[in-house]
Amino acid sequence: MAHTKGTANGNSNTSQLHIPDPPQRPTYSLATLGVHADDPIHEYTDVAPALHVSSTFRYPEDPEQLKPTDDLDVPDREPGARIPGDAHIYSRLTAPNSSRLELLLTSLMGAPCLTYTSGLAAFHALLVYLHPKVVAIGAGYHGCHGVLKIYQKLTNCKIVDLFDEKSWDNEGEGWKLGKGDVVHLETPVNPTGRAFNIQHYAELAHKRGAVLTIDATFAPPPLQDPFKWGADYVMHSGTKYIGGHSDMLCGVIAIGKNREGWEQDYWTMFGERLHLGSVMGSMEGWLGVRSLRTFELRVMRQSQNADKIVAFIDECMTGAGDSDDAKTVKSVVAKIEHASLQREDAAWLGKQMPNGFGPVFSIWLKTAAQARRFPSKLQLFHHATSLGGVESLIEWRRMSDNTVEDELCRVSVGVEAWKDLRDDMVAGFKAVAEEAR
Repeated sequence: MAHTKGTANGNSNTSQLHIPDPPQRPTYSLATLGVHADDPIHEYTDVAPALHVSSTFRYPEDPEQLKPTDDLDVPDREPGARIPGDAHIYSRLTAPNSSRLELLLTSLMGAPCLTYTSGLAAFHALLVYLHPKVVAIGAGYHGCHGVLKIYQKLTNCKIVDLFDEKSWDNEGEGWKLGKGDVVHLETPVNPTGRAFNIQHYAELAHKRGAVLTIDATFAPPPLQDPFKWGADYVMHSGTKYIGGHSDMLCGVIAIGKNREGWEQDYWTMFGERLHLGSVMGSMEGWLGVRSLRTFELRVMRQSQNADKIVAFIDECMTGAGDSDDAKTVKSVVAKIEHASLQREDAAWLGKQMPNGFGPVFSIWLKTAAQARRFPSKLQLFHHATSLGGVESLIEWRRMSDNTVEDELCRVSVGVEAWKDLRDDMVAGFKAVAEEAR
């Protein structure tokens, strides 16, 4: 079946150019999809997609083609599918760059995706749509807790401890976590990088008729596929690894196709986004497309770097060696956490994260003063919040999160040579140790 894209002279506001649908495509790898999943919507000869800055788009010039619609009419296309270039009306509804990004993300995530202005905007949109009366959530990103508190102010929902199932029911007050409520799991969790068993929490949620939402920001594809283990919705702060260059804000919700009525889930959230006003801008959509071209390359390199650095620090702390490096690490590092060190969880974790354990880990130095000073001793790690960019970052986490210990530093590993990063950290440990003498 042919679809229309515009005229050959570049006017995308008419429907005279008919381009046949391509034949059924083979199953491609994630690396290939990041480069080619949006090929079906190439409209011009540009190899690099253009940046479209217009906020509004002309209607067809032919009055016979003017067909009034309601804002919330469901379009005649599959959720997450391509949008012809002449179908855009107003950028709060759809726009060329953000729609291209969503097409790519839908292919990469294996589920229809909607984008938002930030990760927190995405989480807010998900709460608005699901409208739970009870939400189970654990420690994790403090921003999500802030959004949930605002939602609680408006709805009086109950917030319970994800890791204490007994708190999910309150017979005295006559409420319990049940049908339509939310179990929200962040894995790996911010800021430590520790992972949790998605399948376990899927079983806990689904036996009550509740929905399992996963914040998978710290382990995007190809590291983890939460839908494979029972997730109903997956969110990402696309600012991190989807953006990957520390230059855009973005949030993503992927709607699981394992849910009955998933198409309605998608189109209702699509319509609600229009009125929430949380649609991402064209510049961010364009930057996101650029970033996804190297998505698999970046994430795999960053995760492999982190695995090697964590293994080195852990060996220094727990091994029998007495090298100068080991002595230095032991003198200032009290603890390190990362999913790769969860050896007791190997049975499920190796299946859930088969390709690596994520580029973020945390270290606890022996004193708060050391943690505060350590970032300034490094040459290759920027002392900044956020994570996921190609450059390595470290943060004395108390700068932006008052829920963590004063001794904690969060490390986001970039794409640099891992040995250079390792040596930089060792030099930093030595500088901190010498100041403590």
